[in-house]
Amino acid sequence: MDEPRNPGPLAGVRVVELAGIGPGPFAAMLLADLGADVVRVDRPGGAALGVDPAHDITNRNKRSVVVDLKSPAGPGLVLGLAQRADILIEGYRPGVAERLGVGPEECLSRNPRLVYGRMTGWGQQGPLANSAGHDIGYIATAGTLGMIGPADGPPAVPANLLGDYAGGSLYLVVGVLAALQHARSSGTGQVVDAAIVDGTAHLGAMIWGMLGAGAWQDRRGANLLDGGCPFYGVYQTSDGGYMAVGALERSFYAEFISLLELDEDAPDRDDLSRWDELRNRIAARFKTRTRQQWTEVFEGRDACVSPVLSLREAARHPHLTARGTFTEDVDGLTQPAPAPRFSATPGSLRRPPALPGAHTADVARDWDLPALDTGRT
Repeated sequence: MDEPRNPGPLAGVRVVELAGIGPGPFAAMLLADLGADVVRVDRPGGAALGVDPAHDITNRNKRSVVVDLKSPAGPGLVLGLAQRADILIEGYRPGVAERLGVGPEECLSRNPRLVYGRMTGWGQQGPLANSAGHDIGYIATAGTLGMIGPADGPPAVPANLLGDYAGGSLYLVVGVLAALQHARSSGTGQVVDAAIVDGTAHLGAMIWGMLGAGAWQDRRGANLLDGGCPFYGVYQTSDGGYMAVGALERSFYAEFISLLELDEDAPDRDDLSRWDELRNRIAARFKTRTRQQWTEVFEGRDACVSPVLSLREAARHPHLTARGTFTEDVDGLTQPAPAPRFSATPGSLRRPPALPGAHTADVARDWDLPALDTGRT
């Protein structure tokens, strides 16, 4: 798996990733999955992720060199890579790249067509720009965390998927690819300021519209899509498992109620004053069977009900198996396959996670930067 299989739609695009953790590496992985030649510039000693580099899936499909940016030769080596690149990604706090000598001004002076992508939580400007932070604080400040969870309990933490990766990585990727299109048509590069608070707030566009229209209450557990609705939520089964219900449309709801075998005098779904009663009736029914039994009842039926699976269970689900949603590398490491799908230029797993410094000689040759190999620090 160390040779190109399919070139991918970004074949020929060169990306420099200044090593970090979280959303920056994930964004670079997505570009690499789609065929870009991503060179990760690791620091001596590596980043403090606490994961064996051989199992760090976010470094798949990349190549790695090690450069000490605090050494005399370090900044020059990175600038040499930037000069030959289409995109550079960094995730330092504002001002750090500038102090290291590899900020936007230095890089764009070497390569005016470069797209310089900056990944932060708070953004490059604003009162909190230089403050420490993590996903949970960014989504809390953006108003998103407060929407998730039960009405009578604390907000539920959605791992770091919503902020770091949805509001951060994906917006960075959209930004650098849009800027790359502009650079190729105009010859002018630019800086992309991708802040997790901005992206996470932007994800709520539909809900902000509903709020303005009076169709959304500014409190959790009280709305159609946040668990407040009894036919859009999660219910426990007799064996401690859970089923996810999304029977919003009336035809799906009718099928749901029929398969659940609720009495014909079930509370009217349109009577919000009886939602708690309806929720209790639904919960009681789900408690009468196991998750597997309910899965067999609803599978293949248009009731919009699914079992809540663990990670390992998801990788074995027949539908996801048929689609190849998950895959394994040559070492048997299970992981999500590249997404989305392309009919003519599919992405692929071309390389396992890049070990720090493993590709210095190859990158020096391919990028025509001999000093990179001779100047390893």
